[in-house]
Amino acid sequence: MDIELLKTSFRNIFQVEPVIVKSPGRINIIGEHTDYNDGFVMPAAINKGIYVAVSKREDNEMHLYSESYQQLHICGIERIEKSDKAWANYILGVADQMKNRGYKFTGFNLYLDGNVPLGAGLSSSAALECATAFALNYINNIGISKMDLALISQKAEHVFAGVNCGIMDQFASVFGKKDQAVMLDCRSMKYVYIPLKLDGYKLVLLNTNVKHSLSDSAYNTRRSQCEQGVKWIKEHFPKISSLRDVSLEMLEKFVKPKDSEVFKKCAYVVDENERVIKAVDQLGNGDLVALGELMFATHGGLSKDYEVSCKELDFLVDFVKDFDGVLGARMMGGGFGGCTLNIIRNERIDVLIEQIKAAYQREFNLQLDAYVVETDNGSELIG
Repeated sequence: MDIELLKTSFRNIFQVEPVIVKSPGRINIIGEHTDYNDGFVMPAAINKGIYVAVSKREDNEMHLYSESYQQLHICGIERIEKSDKAWANYILGVADQMKNRGYKFTGFNLYLDGNVPLGAGLSSSAALECATAFALNYINNIGISKMDLALISQKAEHVFAGVNCGIMDQFASVFGKKDQAVMLDCRSMKYVYIPLKLDGYKLVLLNTNVKHSLSDSAYNTRRSQCEQGVKWIKEHFPKISSLRDVSLEMLEKFVKPKDSEVFKKCAYVVDENERVIKAVDQLGNGDLVALGELMFATHGGLSKDYEVSCKELDFLVDFVKDFDGVLGARMMGGGFGGCTLNIIRNERIDVLIEQIKAAYQREFNLQLDAYVVETDNGSELIG
């Protein structure tokens, strides 16, 4: 991203000098569909992000401009309402949440650009929310904690975007660190940084460029199945509050006889939490081979047990499984499309991308996009 060009574009529209804030997109190394079950996740911020140029105004108006959509949106702070411009709602939602919490801020100009591939499951929406919250906190010298910036951004997505997301995306966008993953306990919100040393390897995202319509309804069904499993176990263990507290033995005894499908979904979550804990040890020891094996195991669980994969994602993981130089691969995100995450040896990346793009085109008559990404810092002032 050309920061000087960003500043010039801002000045051309608003005739004042801005400050520049960057918030990154994120990947999730391991720990999928565990966040809404009070479990563990291991995200990392990446070097593709959302950039906002921001300045204070002397009135109580918000003037917002999107470079991608070439659109301007203007409204007042006194009465913040949802817009018919979807991109603006992520910004408006953050301003609304800050106002609801009693924080005082002036009107502002905001220019939005970025290089997070949209629709790839890399959380561009969370990055925009976190960039906005960070910028408003900075220019108004409010003093909001990093954790509250993430929580404000999450609530903004719930209320203004209508997506009942977990905390992982916003957390990763605020708390990310270069060369580190973060192991987050989604119940206590305690976290620890894990060195992510990829000597000789890189993280590669392969974007299916599909998003099957089943995704929303299946997500809601999975959540209710997990809740049902907990409810049945709670009849025998009243202190149990989520799958985080459940063992496979409990599921075998109290859930499997009632509903084999609910059992499968719950068992996947219990197994995945254990994989995250193992991954912490393996990364601590620098054992990328063992981490890769866990990623393949996660994909198997997501595909066969949790059933949130699709033929395109499965094709990509199956293709790389026996490819020399690939340590691990799995679907990432909610499922039914989006990206696979791969750990690939540097000198094998180009040949793999060339071969898999051709094979994917033959199989599905679709273009496959590939992104080589690196870990990066969370929300920060860069100019």
